[in-house]
Amino acid sequence: MLDIKQIRENPQVVQARLNTRSGNYDIQQILELDQQQRELELKRNQLQARSNEIAKLIPEKIKAGSDPKGEEIQALRTEGSSVKANISTIEPQEKELSTQINELILALPNLPSDSTPIGKSEEENVEVRRWGDDYIKDNPKILPHWEIGEKLGILNFERAVKVAQSRFVTLMGAGAALERALIQFMLTRQIAAGYVEVIPPFLINTESMTATGQLPKFTEESFKCGEDDLWLAPTAEVPVTNLYRGDIIDAANLPIYHCAYTPCFRREAGSYGRDMRGLIRLHQFNKIELVKLVHPSTSSTELEKLLLNAEAILQELQLPYRVVELCTGDLGFSAAKTYDLEVWLPSSGKYREISSCSNFLDFQARRGQIRFKESGKKGTQLVHTLNGSGLAVGRTMAAILENYQLEDGTVRIPEALQPYLGRAIL
Repeated sequence: MLDIKQIRENPQVVQARLNTRSGNYDIQQILELDQQQRELELKRNQLQARSNEIAKLIPEKIKAGSDPKGEEIQALRTEGSSVKANISTIEPQEKELSTQINELILALPNLPSDSTPIGKSEEENVEVRRWGDDYIKDNPKILPHWEIGEKLGILNFERAVKVAQSRFVTLMGAGAALERALIQFMLTRQIAAGYVEVIPPFLINTESMTATGQLPKFTEESFKCGEDDLWLAPTAEVPVTNLYRGDIIDAANLPIYHCAYTPCFRREAGSYGRDMRGLIRLHQFNKIELVKLVHPSTSSTELEKLLLNAEAILQELQLPYRVVELCTGDLGFSAAKTYDLEVWLPSSGKYREISSCSNFLDFQARRGQIRFKESGKKGTQLVHTLNGSGLAVGRTMAAILENYQLEDGTVRIPEALQPYLGRAIL
């Protein structure tokens, strides 16, 4: 969440940067409520000071000879009672204002970083680089991944609908084995890159969802267990980051790198009509997530390294892709700066997102109170958090099924993946 002090002291700057995002965000109500709260706080502090003064005066005057039942002492006691009554009236008003301010700030997205390109929509995202153009095949006969998958008997959408509903898939035989091989391959590579593997809970409480920015913004996008304060994980970013919620970390232990496999669950509200077929936009999918907690001074460098870790998977699999820097109008709610990796899908002749690598600065850490302390220094600071997919497994499978299709209707397995799958052809 944004810092109320930053909003209070630099309202024009904050509003201007919010205006570069998509959506309408107005901080005026926050400023007005904050002013009311500060006025009440000042009044309460003044009353509290007078209450303390009266509490000190009464015994002093009695000790000096004043009659404990006399008019002077009674007047002080009456005033003291009145002051305390006023304080007890102000305190709930302050609390209510604080709650309102907090709710309004929680609804504000992160401020884009100074280096994030300004734009209104994804049309103004900036392509940074491409890789693997030599691997792009000019073959109009390439089938979409869902068609070749169904022909090979490894993807079954019809049976998934019977069990659940649309936007689910059942992986059969070699399809299930390929998914498992990709998960193992990705985890092995990221662990070798320095990430510590975590298997977190796949059900998450409301406080955790709020800390990383999924709530209250994305309530409609999330699946909730009806009788419990638990949500299905939309991404491993949420449980892994929240492992440190409320902690004060020794600065010597930074940076912290984690990788985690989880199934992910999303309603995809508002996306109906888009990618209705195939593995691109499912309600349930598998993903390897990379999460970092770092010193603020290194977070920009850490984002570039995170991006390279995600790219390395695509390069080993020899899948063509491009890197795109998101403009301010296309940034995710919690992100200050984001790079998307988009893999080439030849059946549509388009690049499609397969990883999103983001720096959240202290936005999530403030919501989750994740801090660190440096030796010899007073106080604590908020860490910076980052994450990215390393990679989305289903979308990687889709890219393999399309980019590695052979003329005889089979699919060749990328060489780097063959030891994990135990076969070279699907």
